[in-house]
Amino acid sequence: MRIGVLTSGGDAPGMNAAIRAVVRTAIYYGASVVGIRKGYEGLMEGLMVPMDVSSVGGIINRGGTILETARAEDFKRKEKQKEAVDNLKKHHIDALIVIGGNGTLKGAIALYKGWGVPLNQVASTIDNDLPATDITIGFDTAVNTALEIIDRIRDTAVSFERIFVIEVMGRDRGFIALEVGIAGGAEYIIIPEVPFEFSKLVRKIEKGKLRGKRSCIIVLAEGSGKAEDLARRIREETGLETRASAVGYAQRGGCPTARDRVLATLFGAEAVRLAVEGKFGYLVGMREGRINTVPFEELEGEEKKIDLTKLEIAEILSI
Repeated sequence: MRIGVLTSGGDAPGMNAAIRAVVRTAIYYGASVVGIRKGYEGLMEGLMVPMDVSSVGGIINRGGTILETARAEDFKRKEKQKEAVDNLKKHHIDALIVIGGNGTLKGAIALYKGWGVPLNQVASTIDNDLPATDITIGFDTAVNTALEIIDRIRDTAVSFERIFVIEVMGRDRGFIALEVGIAGGAEYIIIPEVPFEFSKLVRKIEKGKLRGKRSCIIVLAEGSGKAEDLARRIREETGLETRASAVGYAQRGGCPTARDRVLATLFGAEAVRLAVEGKFGYLVGMREGRINTVPFEELEGEEKKIDLTKLEIAEILSI
């Protein structure tokens, strides 16, 4: 059996640990492995490289992905998907393991259902927005990276008695903002899933100022607006000194946490085990602390719901 592996879409800390698990598990079961560079783009272009045990040595602690990645818009076209399928046949790849998030899942479903490609997906995205899994590879590291920055900014906020608006990643979903906002003790958390009321924010800021509060941290998911714009509005409305800071791509990089390394290892190994048993069309993730494999058919049209009770608790504690 010859297994191909690729990483697609946005990179996430822990992808390398997942690659390592896929390669070594496959070799353990007697399969050979081909790495596909630059995700679906590389699959269309035939960017293949043989991989062995030593090719994944010393990468479990590294961020990013040694196979590189790309956002391949062309892959949505049928003729480009055919090129990818032809390359799989040309390189005698019997099964494919893809590592990525929602965009990767759409491509995986297109290959599996439309072209009959035997494949499984490992759930990996810092956004943690894949359905049927409680957590995805990269989320824990991204949250901890943002949290470290927020903790540092709070020191400055207290010293200068300032308001800080901190923008974290989350173009469509607020999972990172909610988690890091709770962990960082933010006074206000703004996420795309909940309509934002500027007047409510201003009242909270002014109430805190009246009782002697020396600082205020507002965590903003990028999908809800720009930190600089919100900071300017607050300054104009309240007259209080307000600064903006965007955490940005720092959340994607860096050494993965222990949790992400373990998740990546378990997910990658399970995806290969399924392939060796002839089981394909599954997303490998985690549910209630156990490895969870869900057929693609159950994922189409599904959207992961954010736990808004967490937001309610954050509001209660930030009085």
